[in-house]
Amino acid sequence: MTEEKKMKIEFAPGCFDNFDGTQEELDEMVSEIQKIFGDKTGEEIKAMSRVLDEEDLDDLPEDVIEQLINSFNQNQGRTLQ
Repeated sequence: MTEEKKMKIEFAPGCFDNFDGTQEELDEMVSEIQKIFGDKTGEEIKAMSRVLDEEDLDDLPEDVIEQLINSFNQNQGRTLQ
């Protein structure tokens, strides 16, 4: 059995353009993301995840929902509504 490759975390240019915080807070958040996911395989990350439902979306601000929809549409080659 072969060992699954660990994930490489890359942040796309501009992905934090809308971040509303200090550089220190941003550095802390990036570090936390790397700590949580950096040593995991795709299978481990999948096991940690869950599907968002409408109730989850209802708890998000409208601008965040819009950003998510735009991101999915750009990255998936399909349209969500």
